[in-house]
Order: sequence, then structure tokens, then C-alpha cells
Amino acid sequence: MKYTPLDKEVYINNRNEFRKHLTSDSVAIFNSNDIMPTSADGVMPFKQNTDVLHLTGIDQEETILVLRSDFPDPALREILFIRETNDLIAVWEGHKFTKDEARALSGVENVQWLSEFDRLFNDLATASQTIYINANEHTRAMLDVETRDDRFSKWCHEKYPNHKYRRSAPIMHHIRSAKSDQEIQMLQVACDITNDGFRRILKFVKPGVAEYEIEAEFIHEFVRQKSKGFAYAPIIASGGDSCILHYVENKKKCLDGDILLMDVAAEYGNYNADMTRSIPVNGRFSKRQKEVYQAVHRVKSEATNMLRPGVILADFNKEVGLVMEKELLKLGLIDQTDIKNQHPDQPAYSKYFVHNTSHFLGLDVHDVGSFYKPVRSGTVVTVEPGIYIPEENLGIRLEDNIVIQENGNLNLMKDIPLDLDEIETLMNE
Repeated sequence: MKYTPLDKEVYINNRNEFRKHLTSDSVAIFNSNDIMPTSADGVMPFKQNTDVLHLTGIDQEETILVLRSDFPDPALREILFIRETNDLIAVWEGHKFTKDEARALSGVENVQWLSEFDRLFNDLATASQTIYINANEHTRAMLDVETRDDRFSKWCHEKYPNHKYRRSAPIMHHIRSAKSDQEIQMLQVACDITNDGFRRILKFVKPGVAEYEIEAEFIHEFVRQKSKGFAYAPIIASGGDSCILHYVENKKKCLDGDILLMDVAAEYGNYNADMTRSIPVNGRFSKRQKEVYQAVHRVKSEATNMLRPGVILADFNKEVGLVMEKELLKLGLIDQTDIKNQHPDQPAYSKYFVHNTSHFLGLDVHDVGSFYKPVRSGTVVTVEPGIYIPEENLGIRLEDNIVIQENGNLNLMKDIPLDLDEIETLMNE
């Protein structure tokens, strides 16, 4: 791996936290993701299941973690199964984890080859009353493709039909939602790499530059700093496409007078930054662009100050909408009649502010966590208000990554230029 991994104590603590929520006489299983095919003999780059990463740090395919809540033999309370390598695999695919390497990284003492799984799992399952099955239960998950966890669930229910079954996902969503100090530091590195990429772009952008050229500048900076690359598909949208939330074609030339909205960030060690900045292609904001930019900036600042332990994000997102409502009134985009006649499910501000302000951030860009439970200290969220005016070909979104803390929040992107005057200065140096 290119990155410096977390200490094994982090993964040991994560597994201990998970085990606290298990019922007695139960066993839990976590499977790695598949290597997904494309066509012919092609495959996509491997992306590890983030629950497996959280509990073990093992970033390798065909990995299984088994956790037993309270087994008489301590050696069988946690077992890590990994793919056994050979000379042919080494030649074609490169190095795979040895047992000693997997043990040193994960802190799991009992590391076995995958071929031993059926035998050992049968011993644990038959001695257990309950089996915890993992699944992707993210509220925005696209579940058309069957995963290894899904296939395992079918196999397990057929082989052990008389067991009780429970879900691991609610436990994982809870324990992953608040980050350890080392996880926050990993996120900080991803944000710092993103900062360097953005500052590079400020000196590069000018009328006539193509969106895909900007994308290339970002990826060059990210990879040279030991990032795998983009945390998500980059959005580099100039002109009217700045009003398209997930514009990813990045195919046009940037024109004089346009705003360039860039929602792009680096990952580091599987932890993801998530940044959005909006800059003038020619290095100078117009009067109208400044008005809209400053309105979004004010909403972002007020929203950040509203975040604290105990906040419920579903309520918070609605409250920020009311802050945005005031700014849209000042900009003349809505009026009191619009507000008076608005439908409860479609407030007037939603015509120009069409998404929520915050989501969880971590091993997944849209990380797991509950929008309906109070957030805890150590939770990391985005703050990303935006105003989108298609009739003016103008979209402004500003986004930072915030660690919610008891005594004042920590902005992991505090060093990334945001002030309007600073951006203009850096673009014109």
C-alpha cells in the first residue's frame, strides 16, 4: 500500500466496540467486496468493503472477518481469513498479505487461509444461537448488484435455517459515525492533498482551458502525494452546467465570464475528503456572481456554527433551509408571496437550493450514520450550501469538512482558500 495505515490498536478498539453490541452466544461475519468485471477479461479497480476496513484495515479481496461475542476458547473469538497466495498469483497480481502481515496490520491474532473458513465457521455457528449478517443498508444504496455479503447470507440461511439472524449494519452505522483521532488525522491528510490540488488549479484556470484539463491537474497532484486519486467522480462544471448537481462529463472549454464550480477531492488511506469551490474563469467575480457567492458563504458560516453534539441532521438541514430562504429574498430570487404559497413538502427556497446541507463523511464519501439520531462528538460532516440559477447560467456551491466537537468545531479545510478576495488574489498573482 502507498499510504501509511492506522495503528492496529484502532482496529482492535473498533472490533471491541462492535462486540459490545452483540447478544450472547452470537457470531458475526463480514465479507470483502468483489472484484467487479467490466467486459471481456477486464475488471474494475478493487474497492474494499468499508466495514471490513473499519474493523481490520485489510485492503485486499477475498477477506472474511468472523467475530464471536463470548466463546470459551479466546483464540476463536475473532478470526481473519485471507486469500492464500502462490507463485502464479505473485507473478500476475503481485504481493498479497502473508499471515504475519495481516496479523500485524489488523491486530487479529488468529489469521487463517480462506480454505479453512467452512470448517472453522461451522464450529462457531453450531455453538451459537444467533448469526449477525452484514449488508449495505445505506439509505441511498443502489442494490441491483449482488455482493459477497448477499451471497453469504443466502448460503448461511440455507445451511443454518434454525438460527436466529440479526443485522450488523445498525451497529456499524453507530460505531463508524464518530471518528477516532487517528481517523480524523487521515481525513486531514486527504483534505491537505485536496488543498494543494485546488491551489494548483487557481494558477492554472483561465478562459479557454478545458474542464478535462483541470481534472488532469487535480489527479496529477493527488496521485503524486500517495492518494489513489479522486474520492469520487469529479464535478468540474463551467457556465450553465454549474447548476447540474452531478455533472461529470467535464468536456467543455471554460469561457470568459463563466463561473467554474468544482466538486472534487482526494482520498487518502481510503478516507475521503469532499470539497466544493466556485471560482471565476477569468479571475474576477462579476457583481452578480459576488452577490450570490457571498450569500452562499454566509449560509455556510451560519450552518457551521449551528453544528454541535446532539444536533439531529434531519432537523439541521431544514433549519439551514430557512437561513437560505432569507438570502434568496435578499437576492430577489423569491418573494414573500412565494413563501406564503409554498407547499410544506416543497418550500420556496428549494427552487434554488435543491439539496441538503450536510452528510456524513469518512471511509465512504456519503458515510454511514443516522440523520434522525443526535450526532456525537467526533462525527465528521460536510457543510455545502449552494444556490443554482439556471436562467442566469450561474451555480455557486461552497463545501468544507467539519469535525463536530464539544468545544468548537474543527474545519479540516480551513487552509483551502474560500474568501472571495483571496481567490481573486491567488488567481491573478
